[in-house]
Amino acid sequence: MLASRNDIGLLLIRAAVGAIFVYHGSQKLLGIFGGPGIDGTAQMFAAIGIPLPYLNAWLASSAETFGGLMLIVGLLTRPAALLLTFVMAVAVSVVSGNGFDVRNGGIEYPLMLGIILLATAFLGAGRFSLDAVLMPRLRKVWLRKREQAVLQQPRAAQA
Repeated sequence: MLASRNDIGLLLIRAAVGAIFVYHGSQKLLGIFGGPGIDGTAQMFAAIGIPLPYLNAWLASSAETFGGLMLIVGLLTRPAALLLTFVMAVAVSVVSGNGFDVRNGGIEYPLMLGIILLATAFLGAGRFSLDAVLMPRLRKVWLRKREQAVLQQPRAAQA
């Protein structure tokens, strides 16, 4: 069966946005690609007034890194996209005083990523994903267990 254009489009969106998050998240988390690492990220978070900067640096950079990986392979795509949408909503709220234009430190970039992520959460992963491979199998197992539980329930006393 030929792939639909939608499935190819979803794969391209997931791969591109996921790669962006893996790149930026690993900069914050691990200090690779010239990034600040977790200590530098925590210092930056403290400087811009984010509460519990060290904890939030860990949470945000881990969400970006591992959420990005999940998007790339299409595993738990909707929850990963929603988590990253939340991260981008925080980013937008933190930089909102700088206007719209990204050249002035504005909301343009995190807003666009957030909108793409929210759309991904609505659309799902598409056929080229681990979700498409694993979810039907997990659904069958769940339905089988549910059916067994219903069959094992005691029958109501007949009048």
